[in-house]
Amino acid sequence: MSKILIFGNSGSGKSTLAKRFSIKNCMAHLDLDTIAWQVTSPPIRTPISESAIQINDFITLNDSWVVEGCYSDLLQLVMEEADEIIFLNLSVKDCIKNAKNRPWEPHKYKSKEAQDANLTMLINWISRYPEREKIISLKKHM
Repeated sequence: MSKILIFGNSGSGKSTLAKRFSIKNCMAHLDLDTIAWQVTSPPIRTPISESAIQINDFITLNDSWVVEGCYSDLLQLVMEEADEIIFLNLSVKDCIKNAKNRPWEPHKYKSKEAQDANLTMLINWISRYPEREKIISLKKHM
């Protein structure tokens, strides 16, 4: 029975590592992106109280799990329950390279083309990770 939390910048390899753990060890996998945002256009952050309920349900229903994401407010809700915490602190350059090479994430985008249309914004977002002050930042992750 393992309970693993993985966090870091966008493009740091969180999803890839979480999927590997999940498949190899038959663990449930929760990508915090799937509960952090409401399905609206433009996306709106889900209230933390609602995300907390979803996280609690997930960790209660699963004996072994891996949770991954970059939202420090949501990470705090999982940290006490985790047996292992992994901080993927790659360079911005490596995160951008990974983002450019990432496979299609069907749980986030309707198509590979829709994902790629978001790439310029994502690269800009990744590059500001060391300077940001809010919940998705190197400062908060440290």
